[in-house]
Amino acid sequence: MTEIENTSFTSFYVTAQFYENVLADVKKLESDFSFLPIERKEEAERILFKEARLLDELRLEEWLSLYSRKCLYWVPATPGGGDPRKEVSLAFDDRRRLEDRVYRIRTGYAYSQLPLSRTRRMITNIEAAEGSSEQELLVRSNFCIHEFRVGELRSFAGWTGYKLQKEDEGWKISLKMVNLIDADQAHKNLTFML
Repeated sequence: MTEIENTSFTSFYVTAQFYENVLADVKKLESDFSFLPIERKEEAERILFKEARLLDELRLEEWLSLYSRKCLYWVPATPGGGDPRKEVSLAFDDRRRLEDRVYRIRTGYAYSQLPLSRTRRMITNIEAAEGSSEQELLVRSNFCIHEFRVGELRSFAGWTGYKLQKEDEGWKISLKMVNLIDADQAHKNLTFML
């Protein structure tokens, strides 16, 4: 891997075309799906369930391994997504930023996560469709996340859109878009992963 392709140093893949692709994927995620055979849908479900379990158990390095080298974790502040080039996002993290988040939590310098949040996630209404090829799946689901931190219990609800890509080592998440039902409202301390 050359230095320019190493996401530890640069976000080389976040280009104008990258944004165009993200917006095209969002349109597909919001449209009606032609459903996959149950076996293919179960492949997608396994990824979503594993991601939820790893996050709830704070196994963040393993969670990060579910993501491709060229990925995006996006929490829009506009209901339904909007355009991240023109609108504020609650989170818009490429691979480098996700690695930074995990590192900061592990070093203890993420003061907004001291003590760490305890979470439990419920995922329902999972739908999956083929993307632009057999090597790509589009998945959406509803979620409810309960977070406990510093004596306070909070809940978050919404829908999540995923783009999964088949790589040599299996399915990887290349896009996760978390759409909170109250995305346009004030949120305090959203430093844990939704």
